[in-house]
Amino acid sequence: MMGKARTVFVAVVCVLAVSFCGQRPAVADYDGLDMGLGTLPMLSKARTRSISPENFTGEKGKGGMATEGTGAHAARELGQGWKVSPSVRIKAGETFVMGQIKGPGAIQHIWMTPTGDNRCNILRIYWDGEKEPSVETPAGDFFACGMGRYTSVNSLAVCVNPMSGFNCYWLMPFRKSCKITMTNIDDKDMVLYYQIDYTLTKVPNDMAYFHAQFRRVNPLPDKTDYTIVDGIKGRGHYVGTYMVWGSNSPGWWGEGEIKFFMDGDKKWPTICGTGTEDYFCGSYGFDNPDGEGYKTFSTPYVGMPQHFTVENQPRFGLYRWHIMDPIRFEKNLKVTMQALGWQSEGRYLPLRDDLSSVAFWYQTEPHAPFPPLPEKDALKN
Repeated sequence: MMGKARTVFVAVVCVLAVSFCGQRPAVADYDGLDMGLGTLPMLSKARTRSISPENFTGEKGKGGMATEGTGAHAARELGQGWKVSPSVRIKAGETFVMGQIKGPGAIQHIWMTPTGDNRCNILRIYWDGEKEPSVETPAGDFFACGMGRYTSVNSLAVCVNPMSGFNCYWLMPFRKSCKITMTNIDDKDMVLYYQIDYTLTKVPNDMAYFHAQFRRVNPLPDKTDYTIVDGIKGRGHYVGTYMVWGSNSPGWWGEGEIKFFMDGDKKWPTICGTGTEDYFCGSYGFDNPDGEGYKTFSTPYVGMPQHFTVENQPRFGLYRWHIMDPIRFEKNLKVTMQALGWQSEGRYLPLRDDLSSVAFWYQTEPHAPFPPLPEKDALKN
């Protein structure tokens, strides 16, 4: 393919990539960082690698060599190469390093199936040798499957499959290194099956780093807004929200507005939503058309896959991925959500609900310090 024709072809492919996944590859820097269906036909010099208990380092030609591990008793006389090390056990109170990678490159997919209380399994990710994590959240909430209960999730960024297959497809580029850990803060051991699929390749200059932060307040103080995230400093874009909404009363809870305060906003935000169910792209209380109460749903960008009731108090799990509509900021960002219901005479009722969330965003490094993660008793549902 001659010069001008090839340039046009690459440009068209990059436009297709935008259409399919909402991300813009830098044409001049493109060197094989996969961006979705648009770049799938393109050949590159990128190297594909994968870390799992069968290859803790992801090294080429080093998979399936274990002679001891959690599957050794099952392999018995079959020996080496026969699923000897498919998982790891993490003792109570211990941190296990799932993977350490030298860059440049990008995490493309993470699969895991942790056991135990997933509010007590803490996932952390560190970029380029940083001491403080850029991702810190309970594992279940990170995969939009909170409250310690399995539910099917069918979205572009995250899917959860029977019986407890957690999958993440957020693209996570890094330039020098990546470290991923799992901490078991429970009082009993856990078993972790996992696989981290990644590519070693050039990272475009205009790609930012992935971040995720967990918060919880129970109960929300009277007449106050819940803070999803605050103190983000730098340039970037907000790409998703997962919320566990624990209503502390049996009534409707979703009239509150989400607000995005960006780039110096003080009292008033630049972006103000029209209601909680509106932000999560439902309407009229997520009511089932047949009038039988809440209707759960899971779609590529938004969903409410979880709903159940405990002692007459409803619980919900909701996600919204800003893949096609990222919230871009230049200097700083704060995101809040109101908790509002109804009372007599058609008046709003401020609620004191049990709210927790994971905020997902990309930004330049360094990032501002995260607030301390709640203690174990404050994490559990």
